[in-house]
Amino acid sequence: MKTFATPKIVVSKCLEFDHVRYNGEVIPDKVVQRLTPHVQFIPVCPEMEIGLGVPRDVIRIVRKGEEERLMQPSTERDLTESMNAFSKGFLESLQGVDGFLLKNRSPTCGTQDVKMYDKLEKSPVTGKTKGLFAKHVIEHYPGLAIEEEGRLKNYKIREHFFTKLFTLAEYRQLRESPSMKKLVHFHSKHKYLFMSYNQTTLKDMGRITANHEKLPIEEVLNSYEERLHWMFRRLPSRKSNVNVCQHIMGYFKHELTKGEKNYFQETLQKFYEERIPLSAILSILKSWVVRFQNEYLLEQTYFEPYPEDLIEISDSGKGRSFA
Repeated sequence: MKTFATPKIVVSKCLEFDHVRYNGEVIPDKVVQRLTPHVQFIPVCPEMEIGLGVPRDVIRIVRKGEEERLMQPSTERDLTESMNAFSKGFLESLQGVDGFLLKNRSPTCGTQDVKMYDKLEKSPVTGKTKGLFAKHVIEHYPGLAIEEEGRLKNYKIREHFFTKLFTLAEYRQLRESPSMKKLVHFHSKHKYLFMSYNQTTLKDMGRITANHEKLPIEEVLNSYEERLHWMFRRLPSRKSNVNVCQHIMGYFKHELTKGEKNYFQETLQKFYEERIPLSAILSILKSWVVRFQNEYLLEQTYFEPYPEDLIEISDSGKGRSFA
């Protein structure tokens, strides 16, 4: 059975952990429930941390000139500096974190689509922005797996988040006890996963791993990590997945019958036309990998980039996938 590194993930405390929402509710969340056996959660409620109680009066983002301020209309309190100070201190204190799972549309934790107003009260929504705490998260940890719970109802976004989260956790684990041999192995086993994201970046990462300049390992790892973060900024496209699947099929071109090859190409076309999921293609490929006992391909994370019991094919159809 495949084993995975344990990601460390900061999560909004109102998601499954505590009754800290402004109205005293705790929000049930399927993703948090499913992740619990596999990750180390670090729950936090930024609003509670700056002294706001439960229940508490509503806070909102208010634009004042060129600035966005975190305000509480009922008391006219400006909470911006308190939230800035907490956010910076909290984020700087974190060690070895791989991602963030935050409450959507929250004026502190929302990563997008947070309502912004021109006045404290009786003002229409004048735009959308990020929550104040979330802004600091994105600025401080731009390369990590950062999502809000609402968007994870979209299957593609959820799959990308899990893939990124568990890959970054494994890389962090590598950096805790580094060696060039471990980096070469990491790069090798992720070859086809990374190819599905960006083939050019994969080649850059291969060049860094080769280390022909004989650079110090810390410099090599820093360069590799920079490209790893860059690669994960977007979801893989269907076209790139088709390319990867054709590469993998090429390992068996002399063993497969003409009928098997034709069936695979027909099925691959259905995937490209969005008529079937990628898992249907991977099942065929994995059966050949097992049948012909290709040790290199058996180790490829492309077939299982995160724990299998996290897979749930339900999809709200909402959210943006960036693909």
